[in-house]
Amino acid sequence: MQLQPFSILQALALLALANGTPVVAKKIFGQSFALPLDGGLVFLDGQPLFGRSKTIRGILLSVAVTTALAPLIGLDFSVGAIAATAAMAGDLGSSFVKRRLKFPPSSQALGIDQLPESLLSLLACRAALALTAVDIAICVGMFFVGEVVLSRILYRAHLRDEPY
Repeated sequence: MQLQPFSILQALALLALANGTPVVAKKIFGQSFALPLDGGLVFLDGQPLFGRSKTIRGILLSVAVTTALAPLIGLDFSVGAIAATAAMAGDLGSSFVKRRLKFPPSSQALGIDQLPESLLSLLACRAALALTAVDIAICVGMFFVGEVVLSRILYRAHLRDEPY
């Protein structure tokens, strides 16, 4: 098994687009069009299903932007759509778990915040990008470190509300 450096870069670019778009959208639009995906529904444990920070706007823009920009990194539109949809599914899964653990919305949970959204997306795109298990492990690790470091930078640049 040989590493696929270009595919790894493409995968990381897709992850950055998919996961970064909702953050940028929040800065651009504020609370405009920020309808919570769960509509305020409460789960059996009395906690929100996903929480108010998971919005229809964020998910739709993530999929639209990642799909539209995928050709700029040499990929088909469909790969962008698949990557973003899987990343958002992973992000929603993280939020669901965090609500069950009673973490407040937008709070930090190392690992829970990074692993599902990166791993699901990478697994969904592995064939299109010819990613090996080692490539996926490298991508997940790089995404984890990059997300932790970049979040702090974006916070200092006033693009994120929290440094995580």
